[in-house]
Amino acid sequence: MGVALPRHIPRHWLHSAIPLAVFALLLVYLWARNLREPWGPKASPQILTGPPPFQVQQQSGPLEGPELKEPQCLGPQGMLGRMMRPFHASLNPEGDVELSQYLAGWRELVRFLTPLGSIFAFATSEASAKVTALEALVHGPEAAHYTSLGTMVAWERPEIAPPPTAEASGSVTMLLLHRALRWSQLCLHRVATGMLGGPDAGVQCSDAYGTALAPHHPWLVRQAAHLAFLAFPSRGRLLELMCPGARETEARAALARAAGTLEDVYKRTQGLLAERGLLELA
Repeated sequence: MGVALPRHIPRHWLHSAIPLAVFALLLVYLWARNLREPWGPKASPQILTGPPPFQVQQQSGPLEGPELKEPQCLGPQGMLGRMMRPFHASLNPEGDVELSQYLAGWRELVRFLTPLGSIFAFATSEASAKVTALEALVHGPEAAHYTSLGTMVAWERPEIAPPPTAEASGSVTMLLLHRALRWSQLCLHRVATGMLGGPDAGVQCSDAYGTALAPHHPWLVRQAAHLAFLAFPSRGRLLELMCPGARETEARAALARAAGTLEDVYKRTQGLLAERGLLELA
């Protein structure tokens, strides 16, 4: 049975969608063979100790309890720790979002997601390009107007004169990063808190994609993304990659805390964009 393709697909959609569709088909084969193993090649199903997954702590302080210790992934050199610190620092006391820290957090988020496999390539490559574009404004000749989200939108005033292209506006670029941050936050949170016997990480991160990004993507990109998620690694494998050397309970708690930090940044940014009517700018 043939599938009817939408007519008049814009050229820039095809430019990103076709390579994504090709790499997604390859991933189904490669990832299914190599990355759907749990914590070891012959590991038996694990019984979690400690609190149920949906009760893991998300606050930014140390892990508590006699059975829990802070894993290395939350430390100064850990992947989660390096990502959380600049994002947390971007939330200034005045209720704004500091762009330099926000972008530093995104750099670490991209570095964090990249080793998890080619499934994240479509997200990290696009995010890196947008981070670079905003960094050029933050450090450019008009840097005084790009210290925070608030100063940027006050300078650009996109609600009055919407830019013709994303390249012409830091506000549009910020909105696109903001949506991608929501997907990352939802994906990490659902991997951390998923119940034993429930949907695995691929299903949960695919659902997160459907919530945060799919409504803004063309048909071809949506189909390729959902196909790629079929070959997503298992939750155990993801936790091992995200927080190496930690027990599953500790890795879940650490990941939930990282997702909580991303959620704090997302909510702050969402509120600022909503106040100015910019959530549908692009």
